Amino acid sequence: MDHKTPTTSWGLLLLAWLVALVSSLSALFIGEVMGQAPCVLCWFQRALMFPLAIVLAIACYRSDFLVWRYALPLAVIGALLASAHVLLYIGLIPQPIQPCTATGPSCSGAGMTIFGGIPLPGLALFAFVLIIILLIVIRRRTTP
Repeated sequence: MDHKTPTTSWGLLLLAWLVALVSSLSALFIGEVMGQAPCVLCWFQRALMFPLAIVLAIACYRSDFLVWRYALPLAVIGALLASAHVLLYIGLIPQPIQPCTATGPSCSGAGMTIFGGIPLPGLALFAFVLIIILLIVIRRRTTP
């Protein structure tokens, strides 16, 4: 490990936290300010992203590069849920098993897009995958 590794790893950790923070604040903005009610799958994804923002913030403060041990499982589960959500959104999961229409808004409705057509489930998947990639890079740079 060279002398630059802790600095660059801390920068990657900061980036992972910023992704989680922006994702969490965006979810709150969409729900609370824009008034768009989240579907069931969105709630589960929020339940995984919100703690990531807190855990990664603490890891940044403490320069804890072992954060991947407990943040990576949250991000992977979130990515799996977001992947299922994307499949539901694009119609690859059959309508009868769609979990969102019975208790909340539809996952495939026009209300699930932002910025002129970008699907919210796709943005969530992108955020989780980006956090996963950053955590894996941090692990590789800091673990002997």
